[in-house]
Amino acid sequence: MVNYQASLDPVFHALADPTRRSIVGRLVRGPASVKDLAAPFDMGLPSFLKHLRVLEADGLILSEKTGRVRTCRMNGERLTAAESWLAEQRAIWEGRTDRLAAYVESQMVGNHDVGSDEDAG
Repeated sequence: MVNYQASLDPVFHALADPTRRSIVGRLVRGPASVKDLAAPFDMGLPSFLKHLRVLEADGLILSEKTGRVRTCRMNGERLTAAESWLAEQRAIWEGRTDRLAAYVESQMVGNHDVGSDEDAG
């Protein structure tokens, strides 16, 4: 049975956008101000803030305002949950490919033995 966690839908939705993935990539290195985060992007601040709101609403980032500066930081728990789910899926997939490889190998050995008998006779 598939272990589906609907609570991860917002995380994967947020990470589906390349701008938001870039923001996350920056924030995993440490907190940053909105101004610093927005600097590399060729978009207006209102558009950039929409991306931050998505990330914050989906729980990937946290922000706090000190004076006039809003600082964002990662919420590692959300990434850890997504990473755990992906690791489960990888383990299932690798188990399937391992079984397939063993089956193919057994078929090749079986066919080799049959061919040897025909050659001998």
